[in-house]
Amino acid sequence: MERPNIDQRARAVRRVLVIEGLCNLALALTELSVGLMTGSWVLVADAMHSATDLANNVVAWFAMRVAGAPADDDHPYGHGKFEILAVFGLATLMGVLALEILLGVLRGGAAEPVTTGPLSLAVACGVMVLQLGLAYWQNRQARRLESELLHADATHTLADTATTLAAIVGWQIAARGFPWLDRVLAVAVAVFVLVLAFQLFRRAIPILVDGAAVPPNDLVAVLRTVEGVAGVGQVRSRWDGTRRTADVTVRVDPTLDAVQAHDIADEVEASLTIQLAFDEVLVHVEPDIGGGPPGEGQ
Repeated sequence: MERPNIDQRARAVRRVLVIEGLCNLALALTELSVGLMTGSWVLVADAMHSATDLANNVVAWFAMRVAGAPADDDHPYGHGKFEILAVFGLATLMGVLALEILLGVLRGGAAEPVTTGPLSLAVACGVMVLQLGLAYWQNRQARRLESELLHADATHTLADTATTLAAIVGWQIAARGFPWLDRVLAVAVAVFVLVLAFQLFRRAIPILVDGAAVPPNDLVAVLRTVEGVAGVGQVRSRWDGTRRTADVTVRVDPTLDAVQAHDIADEVEASLTIQLAFDEVLVHVEPDIGGGPPGEGQ
């Protein structure tokens, strides 16, 4: 069978994400309904956790569709930060939902009886089985399309199955005379979601505020190895979530002609691309007129 090209693969991955998103929506609503009917806070919290999977699907689809678009007149540096902005929004949503669960538990007063029944238990177990099936299908699609994104998503779905199993076990124990346990486990799930949100914030915020992709000293160290570089001025780097960009200023012998200076700039670009894995390098060349030794100012 002919291997699909990049555009075909991207469309196929987006189709998988849409199907997965619809499944996650159905599973989250089903688990939420069972949680509300039985009075189980832990099932409600796990349904909230499942809803974050849907948000993950939206972010992934958005990344495949928008963040990968080439630069244009309105976005000359590309669209990579759109994905990170979506991640920030997802983290905010996860944090708000988790805090709502925590506040709901704290405002609930004395622990109320948790109910169960054959039908509600069967539905909850069915949700878990469907999660397993979804993870298996995702993994097969990831191998077929050679997609690391889908593989990571399948691993996440498989891990969610363990959370659902723990929620069901806690719910059943709570329904047998230990209602306080249901709230304790609900708090644990909410805290887990808060930790996930915090990790997403740690990923998104440095990129949104243009944190350095590479420490400046690492840039200077590479620049010093390039023959013809007499000094190093300002060095900057950034990462937009998809591309690493460096912006550096080097000083060269003022007696060099334009072609020779340009050759040094090309060597600087090649060195940073190869040694530090930059996708784009902007090199500014200045004459070294009393500029001092290489690396001065860094």
